[in-house]
Amino acid sequence: MSKEQIILGIDPGTTIMGFGLIKVVNKKMSLIQLNELDLKKYDDHYLKLKLIFERTIELIETHHPDEIAIEAPFFGKNVQSMLKLGRAQGVAMAAGLSREVPITEYAPKKIKMAITGSGNASKEQVAKMLQGMLGIKTLPKNLDSMDGLGAAVCHFYNQGRVEIGKSYSGWASFVKQNEKRVKK
Repeated sequence: MSKEQIILGIDPGTTIMGFGLIKVVNKKMSLIQLNELDLKKYDDHYLKLKLIFERTIELIETHHPDEIAIEAPFFGKNVQSMLKLGRAQGVAMAAGLSREVPITEYAPKKIKMAITGSGNASKEQVAKMLQGMLGIKTLPKNLDSMDGLGAAVCHFYNQGRVEIGKSYSGWASFVKQNEKRVKK
């Protein structure tokens, strides 16, 4: 009997949220969907967060992923950008947790390493590798969807390894692993 698994990969962002879905059957990957949620036309940050939450719920209810892999925000120089990315990631995670889909978070370097063998690879290098692996005919204009797909593929490659990133199976699990962040 073949084991089937669906993994949703998300690259959170308040300008563009990229996502990719893969199906794994007998340890062989195939692409289900590759797309992005374009949020550039919206000025209201809270509306963007609501749309990210709703789109993530829609993806979960449509494709029933077994797991979600999400790219962790990278530490840049702009603190405001970091906060916005963290919020985008948080609402995507909240959507998954509300549907009890296990979530694993991966650092951008870990994703690049899993796909290309180099943690310092460019977005374009990652996209080209994924294109070849999954037989994607043409690359999208924006590579955010490829970043989301990269998170899903990274998760597939790292399953069963002892240290794969932060993993949450529900709210209780998240709180337990983040006790210092919870006000008492």
